[in-house]
Amino acid sequence: VEPGTLLAVVGPNGAGKSTLLKLMAGLLRPWTGRIEVLGHPAGQQARRVAYVPQAELVDWGFPVTVADVVMMGRFPRLGPVRRPGPDDRRAVARALALVRMQASMGTQIGRLSGGQRRRVFLARALAAEPDLYLLDEPVTGIDPTTQEELMDILEAEARRGKTVIATTHDLACAAQRFQRVLAVNRRIVAHGPSSLVLDPNVLARAYGGHLLMLGTSAVVLDDAHHHDDAAPGEQHFHDRDRS
Repeated sequence: VEPGTLLAVVGPNGAGKSTLLKLMAGLLRPWTGRIEVLGHPAGQQARRVAYVPQAELVDWGFPVTVADVVMMGRFPRLGPVRRPGPDDRRAVARALALVRMQASMGTQIGRLSGGQRRRVFLARALAAEPDLYLLDEPVTGIDPTTQEELMDILEAEARRGKTVIATTHDLACAAQRFQRVLAVNRRIVAHGPSSLVLDPNVLARAYGGHLLMLGTSAVVLDDAHHHDDAAPGEQHFHDRDRS
């Protein structure tokens, strides 16, 4: 994956998308083979990597503010006394401004909506000023306007030479907003330009029995156990013949 790339990782639930990001972040170790991140074994360049998991393990009642959460992104850069300085506060303010959450700096994190929380956790990643973003489902379960705004931010980061690797169930977003795509299903199915997610053959190999062909349109039926906004048993339908 070249620097400055926006790469979408797609595939059915259980394909290994989240596991792949955890391996790249150095949170898991591979059973075999090797992983090289930023020219080093995974985990050795942690200060240059921002990882945002799909579901944050947060006590939403804990008395921590939005600004406190975003400052956590600066933690690897703080000195021995772990006390934020002017540069850290400027980075936090800039990150909150980018995600349009500066007015909520003093708000307790649990009082935010789901979309606002996504913005704050992206701001935490932005404040870290990484070279590589690893984002697990960053645009799932949020309204279309917020999704477009967050993708605009990620595109701007890529133009600055930052690399963005994000898992997503939204194939339309992968095709329209990312440069390249990695389709996985416990192995690499396809890797190339984002237009691959519109190829029925690639979709069939990636999604298998989760794929339904309706004429010339491919519809992905994927279970919803990773979707925070879905009711139990609800199915999500993605029509990929929008062009």
